[in-house]
Amino acid sequence: QDDDVKNAIEDAGFDAEKNSDSKTLVGQFTIGGMTCAACVNSVEGILRNLPGVKRAVVALATSLGEVEYDPTIIDKNDIVNAIEDAGFEGALVQSSQQDKIIVGVSGVMTEMDAQLLEGILSTSRGVRQFRYNRISTELEVLFDPEVISSRSLVDGVEEGSNGQFKLHVINPYARMTSKDNEEASNMFRLFMSSLLFSIPVFFIRVICPHIPLLYSVLLWRCGPFIMDDWLKWALVSVVQFVIGKRFYVGAARALKNGSTNMDVLVALGTSASYFYSVCALLYGAATGFWSPTYFETSSMLITFVLLGKYLECLAKGKTSDAIKKLVELAPATALLVDKDKGGNIREREIDALLIQPGDTLKVIPGGKIPADGVVVWGSSYVNESMVTGESEPVLKEATSSVIGGTINLHGVLHVKATKIGSDAVLSQIICLVETAQMSKAPIQKFADFVASIFVPTVVAMSLITLLGWYIGGKIGAYPEEWLPENGNFFVFSLMFSISVVVIACPCALGLATPTAVMVATGVGAKHGVLIKGGDALERAQKINYVIFDKTGTLTQGKATVTTAKVFTAMDRGEFLRWVASAEASSEHPLAKAIVEYARHFHFFDGPSPTKDGETHNKDSTISGWLLDVSDFSALPGTGVKCCIDGKRVLVGNRKLMAENGIEISAATESFVVELEDSAKTGILVAFDDKLIGVLGVADPLKREAAVVVEGLQKMGVEPVMVTGDNWRTARAVAKEVGIKDVRAEVMPAGKADVVRALQKDGSTVAMVGDGINDSPALAASDVGMAIGAGTDIAIEAADYVLMRNNLEDVITAIDLSRKTFARIRLNYMFAMVYNVVAIPIAAGVFFPYLRIELPPWAAGACMALSSVSVVCSSLFLRRYKKPRLTTLLKITVE
Repeated sequence: QDDDVKNAIEDAGFDAEKNSDSKTLVGQFTIGGMTCAACVNSVEGILRNLPGVKRAVVALATSLGEVEYDPTIIDKNDIVNAIEDAGFEGALVQSSQQDKIIVGVSGVMTEMDAQLLEGILSTSRGVRQFRYNRISTELEVLFDPEVISSRSLVDGVEEGSNGQFKLHVINPYARMTSKDNEEASNMFRLFMSSLLFSIPVFFIRVICPHIPLLYSVLLWRCGPFIMDDWLKWALVSVVQFVIGKRFYVGAARALKNGSTNMDVLVALGTSASYFYSVCALLYGAATGFWSPTYFETSSMLITFVLLGKYLECLAKGKTSDAIKKLVELAPATALLVDKDKGGNIREREIDALLIQPGDTLKVIPGGKIPADGVVVWGSSYVNESMVTGESEPVLKEATSSVIGGTINLHGVLHVKATKIGSDAVLSQIICLVETAQMSKAPIQKFADFVASIFVPTVVAMSLITLLGWYIGGKIGAYPEEWLPENGNFFVFSLMFSISVVVIACPCALGLATPTAVMVATGVGAKHGVLIKGGDALERAQKINYVIFDKTGTLTQGKATVTTAKVFTAMDRGEFLRWVASAEASSEHPLAKAIVEYARHFHFFDGPSPTKDGETHNKDSTISGWLLDVSDFSALPGTGVKCCIDGKRVLVGNRKLMAENGIEISAATESFVVELEDSAKTGILVAFDDKLIGVLGVADPLKREAAVVVEGLQKMGVEPVMVTGDNWRTARAVAKEVGIKDVRAEVMPAGKADVVRALQKDGSTVAMVGDGINDSPALAASDVGMAIGAGTDIAIEAADYVLMRNNLEDVITAIDLSRKTFARIRLNYMFAMVYNVVAIPIAAGVFFPYLRIELPPWAAGACMALSSVSVVCSSLFLRRYKKPRLTTLLKITVE
């Protein structure tokens, strides 16, 4: 198609060239059948080698893969096929290309109904392809979003069937949850089936010899074997090859991809036990020399491994609870206010996933706001605590912005939707948490390396064990009394060898980091701390310095003018009018405070400030009473300059005055110093090249600032304050909060230089900021923390997003990362110590001295429980509680 367009342009006599710059897409895929870190490495390698794939990350704990690819080179179906060709189960969950919708269809009863549905879709414009599953009643439609929207598609099907079919959109996260539940159910069925067949085998081996009547039946000869052997062989064959088929499939898949995993160990161990027992039976039938069989070892081993896998599925499901809870915040449906074909206004209920920008939505008291938007009618208080962490309800009236997923408390609101899908705040939070859970902490590289050599090492140790015990027996290194009844040296050695194979567990190592990171990111989101990845978590636990921006971070960011002094005969009101006219075009918080102060002075009955320090009638602030300004320019770090009535006006700090040759008298300097010593900012005003006045602006400190600074010091973290303000004000503010290290009169670009200077000795530096001017420092720091709502640029540059405008969350972020990595180290220590201790016991190292022997089925039980215990260890992080500052500072509260 592109070539046809190019040819047509060239035929018209013009030059044409295809633009090779294509936009990449991000797709999320479920990957089933992964058991350990070796599987993850194998799948990642396969995906990264595909043509057109830019990036691929696979997570074992969630069984998900995130792939960034070029749609002009590779299709999402090709990616699914590559996953399946590698022997794993693959399916697309969602893509950044909004061209696919999955809906549940009700009302399809007969074959005629199914044909009607297919007929409606076949004649719909923009529908590329569709697939209807009659068992699950799910309809999957691929469409062209430029031709038809998802809502028009759903409405078209419902109207085309005259209301017979009802369609509801299935949330991709809901599908993933049902898939997780399905996997857990499947594992439970396999475990119960295996248990059902293994109990009779155990009963025949252990209990029946003590019941004479039953034992005599079992000793009845039937053909070449007695009934006992026939029953055990038949029962265990079902467990080994029907129920245990997944281990052979997994092992074959791993070996095909040139790697090894846990399935290889289980398949090796159980096969050795099973096939030895079969050979012993056949050898006995042929020669009359009957050796003992070990069928129960194979069945019990598979049963215990399946139990471990089932418990692991349940535990892993708990680690992703955070995302499930975030998804549940969004309402399933919304009340759309629109016009019918007759032009009459109506209300109708639609799927929340079908909301489009510009839709007017009605939100009733107690209902959830279905999308991000702006209130167009009504007034009410909204509870935003579940998203922002602010406990106080917020007043919303016309023109107020609202966040999807928050709860309307009292009045009825009409909201115009502005952001939907991936652009919505809640979706971005979910995306941040998901990305964090997909990312790998650097410490994970250790587990990946161990996983790559683990299975070959264990197999080699197993062979050494077999040969060691067998050769030792043959040369008389140990007495024959150690052998089991009717046993021989080979069987004795084989049991130790099988125990070594099955007790070794690479799964525990593979799950140690991702499960802890998953739980930590979920817990962080619950406390209003969004973590962007495992690498950010790992860096945060090593923080040595925390750099605070002053305005809006340590202070409330709500500056107010406290003093206005005029040094000439100019009228005070006229002075404020000139200053306000100059500052009206500036976006700086101090400029807004000056304009607001001047307006109040000018209009005593003016509208009162809102919570954010802005007025309801903003237009009156910057029009009418202000003077015309020309040649305006804002000078970062110094102030503003402009011309009014042909005369130059300068408003700013000493540096601005010095650069423009304005002389500051001793009296003025003394007055400014007095302001600065009381933690206020002195703003100098020059008119027509003469200094005419000074304004004193105060920005109150956040009430928790001093306590948080002291808390950080108690945690061994050194706080630093960086500000563009003058040295005296900076020192006064720093003294008030208890910060010793102050850097003042620093330009926005200079903040990044301060970060780099602290990093020179290898220290880990965190930067806490809230504005655009902080983004270079946030990006340069080891750990960037964007506080409060912040700006989009600050949030983009940060590693942590602190949803609440509260400095206590800085301590929460550092404390959570420290506790998470303490847990990860504990997980690794357990996984390593388990293998270091368990393998020698299984190999019989202590048997000559203590007669400690670990039968293969017991070794299998230990292996199954090791990975479960690591996941459960990570789940302990769900009990995390934010550090109480009173405890941290050891303050006794009366």
